[in-house]
Amino acid sequence: MVTRIVPWVSGAVYGIVLLAGLYYVFAGLGPANTARLAGFVAGIGALFVLEAVERRVARMPVAFLAGRLVLFFAVAALDESGLSRVLFVLVPFAAYLTFGRAAGLVLGGLCLALLVGGFAVWVPGWYTDTSYVSDVLMFTLGLVLALAMADVAVRERRAALRVAELSAEAERNRLARDIHDSLGHHLTAVSIQLEKVAAFADRDPAVAGQALADARRSVGHALEDVRTSVGTLRGGGRSLVGALTELGVALDVHGEEPALDPATVTTLYRAAQEAVTNARRHGGAAQVRVSVTFGAVTSLVVTDDGRGFDTGEPRSGFGLLSLRERAALVGGTVTVDSEPGTGTRVTVTVP
Repeated sequence: MVTRIVPWVSGAVYGIVLLAGLYYVFAGLGPANTARLAGFVAGIGALFVLEAVERRVARMPVAFLAGRLVLFFAVAALDESGLSRVLFVLVPFAAYLTFGRAAGLVLGGLCLALLVGGFAVWVPGWYTDTSYVSDVLMFTLGLVLALAMADVAVRERRAALRVAELSAEAERNRLARDIHDSLGHHLTAVSIQLEKVAAFADRDPAVAGQALADARRSVGHALEDVRTSVGTLRGGGRSLVGALTELGVALDVHGEEPALDPATVTTLYRAAQEAVTNARRHGGAAQVRVSVTFGAVTSLVVTDDGRGFDTGEPRSGFGLLSLRERAALVGGTVTVDSEPGTGTRVTVTVP
C-alpha cells in the first residue's frame, strides 16, 4: 500500500516558505540579490510543479522523493533568509507515507543530523547562541509533528481499507442470504411439484398436470423475484403487502402499510419467504398463513400446521440463522414458537 504525501500539506509549506523568503528581501531584513531571489522563486515553482506531476503519475516514488530533495537543497541554498530549511521536514513525512515508518524515521534523523552538522561546520559555537539552538529545537519539533501526521494518515488509510473489506464481506453475506431466501424458496417449491408429477404421472394425470403447472408458476415467481431484487438494488422497490401476496399462501393484513424503507420491506419479505419454505420443506405443512400488522411497529407472523420441532434443540439449518441476521440489520427481532406435533409460529418485529 502506497499513501502519497497529502497535497495541501506540501503546498502550504511551499507557500509559507515563499512568502517568508519574499518578506525577508522586500522588508529589507537582508541584502537583496535579484538573481538569487529569482532562482529561489523558480525553485519553489518547480516544487509545485513536481507535486502536480506526482499526483498524476502512480509510478517512480523514489525518483519523485529524490527530485524533491534536490530542489529542497537548491531552494535552501538560494534563500537569503535561511528559513527554507523547514522544507526538509517534508522529507521524512513523504518517506513515511511512501515507504513506511522505518524510512521516515531514518530520513528524519538524517535531516536533523545534517542541520546540526551544518551548524557545527559553518557556525562555530552555535550551541551557545539561543537563535541557533531555537532553530534546532523548532526543526526537531517540526520533524516530530510531520512524522506524527504521517502516522495518522497511514492509520486512516488502513482503517478505510479495513472498512471497505468489512463492507464487502457484509455485502457477500447479504447476497448469500438473498440467494438462499429467494431462489431456495422457489427451487424447493419446484422440487416438490416435480416429485408430485413423478408420483402421479401414471395414477392421476390430472393431478400430475396441475403439479407441473404449479412448478412452472414457481419458476415464473423465481424469475420475477430475481427481477425485483435487481430492481431494489437499482433503487426501485415494492410494497410489503404486494410482495407477500406473491408467496401464494393465505395473507391477513391489519392496518395501513406505511412508507417502509426498502431494507425493512426486503427483511420482512425474506423472513416470510424463509418461514414458508421451512414449513413446507421441513415441517410438511398443509396450511401456511402469513399475518402482517402495521402500527407503531410492524409485526409479521407466519404460522403453519406442520410437524413442528423442539426449539430447545440445536438447529443446524442456515435458514433461521439467516432470518435472525437479516432482522438484526434493521433493528428487528425474531421469535420462533414450536413444539413437536403442534406446528410452528415465527414472529418478526421491526421498528
